[in-house]
Formats: sequence, structure tokens, C-alpha cells
Amino acid sequence: MEYLDVCDEFGMPTGAVVERGRAHREGIRHRTAHVWILRRQEGRTEILLQKRSQSKDSFPGLYDTSSAGHVPAGDEPLASALRELEEELGLHAEAEDLRFIGTIENIYERRFRGALFRDNEFCRVYVYTRPVEMSALRLQADEVERVDWFELEAVRREIEHSRERFCVPREGLELLRRFLESEE
Repeated sequence: MEYLDVCDEFGMPTGAVVERGRAHREGIRHRTAHVWILRRQEGRTEILLQKRSQSKDSFPGLYDTSSAGHVPAGDEPLASALRELEEELGLHAEAEDLRFIGTIENIYERRFRGALFRDNEFCRVYVYTRPVEMSALRLQADEVERVDWFELEAVRREIEHSRERFCVPREGLELLRRFLESEE
């Protein structure tokens, strides 16, 4: 069983913990860590997105953030981000390889396979820009079906009109876009 820190309205752990399933059934606030893997290709910014496994309890088969996961109770977001990169993609990174760009709140309710799923997360967001050798990635089969590169602005435009292919958080893309603008 996976336990998460319950968070206050500012995303700080309260000292209470909750089982992951209960957090999503009841919409209890908790933390996650998201990593966006970026590259510049022919003057465009591309993001590596993972296609979620069909067995996932939310958004099965849709493209999502490069790597993301819950921050286990007592853990820190950066350590969780590094662990998720290794577990989901087989990508070993060091703390200095990730750049923190901000926090977003991800709140929604949806039904998946007939069950109500409530997300109420504070997502610590990081960027990874080192080169990625696609053939060297080792995908965690029960989490990730495949990974593909997408042009950032094309994804942003598509999710404004359709959510059939992508479940990336809109706020995460906007945070990423603001980060890239500040780097220019």
C-alpha cells in the first residue's frame, strides 16, 4: 500500500498520512512530482510524453507528462522526481540535472471504469534538458506503454480543443511555456 502526506492549502505536509486509493476516492490534498523532458529540434521545443498503460486507474492510454508520480509520505519531491524518472523510463538523473520551475495545483473529478477518481494534488514541476537516447530508455510496462516526442506548441493547441489523445495538465504546459520564455 502506498501512503501519501496529507497537505494543507499551501501544499505543505500536515503530519497526517493517507492511503493513495483513499486520497483519490475522497479528493484529499497530496503532493506529486512532475518532470518535463525537453529538447530543441530545428528551432522548435519538443517534449517527451509517455503514453499511459491501459491498466492505469486514470487516463489509460493517453499521453501524459514525461514522468510523474506521487511523493510518498515522508519523502521529498525532488527525490521522488528522480526515482520516477528511473522507474518509469529507466533514465538515471542526478539532482543537478533537474531544474525546479514551479508548483501547480491539479484538481479534477472524473469517472474511469465506472469509479469516481478525484485528484487534488500539489505538483512540484521540474525540467530535464540533457540529451535522451530513446533506444536506451527502459519503460516500466505496467505504467508506460510508449514514449514519443511532440512539439510543445502543437500539444498546447490540441488540448485547447480536444482531450482525446493527451491528459497533460494545461497548467503544467503553461508553466513550462513561461519558463521557456524566461530563458530566451
